[in-house]
Amino acid sequence: MSSPGADETEPWPLWEVFVRSSRGLSHLHAGSLHAPDAEMAVRNARDLYTRRNEGVSIWVVRSSDITASDPDAKGAFFESPRGKEYRHAGYYTESEGVKHL
Repeated sequence: MSSPGADETEPWPLWEVFVRSSRGLSHLHAGSLHAPDAEMAVRNARDLYTRRNEGVSIWVVRSSDITASDPDAKGAFFESPRGKEYRHAGYYTESEGVKHL
């Protein structure tokens, strides 16, 4: 059994790398790399993106497995549905009787 990319006609898949710099923080996109499998992608990501003990956790995801929204359709995609303005803080007014608000 051969791994992806074992011959020159089959390129290794592209992986997106996410690194969490310290506990309590979110993972942030650090970059991309090519690797034959997930295990090698994690190893390569560690060597490439956390050389100075910068991270506590690494995620790798095949680029082909990511589905994203269209940036050009951001208006309609992220607007609240009609009649649901109460989901946003701007909908509410400040009450006069409430202190420390």
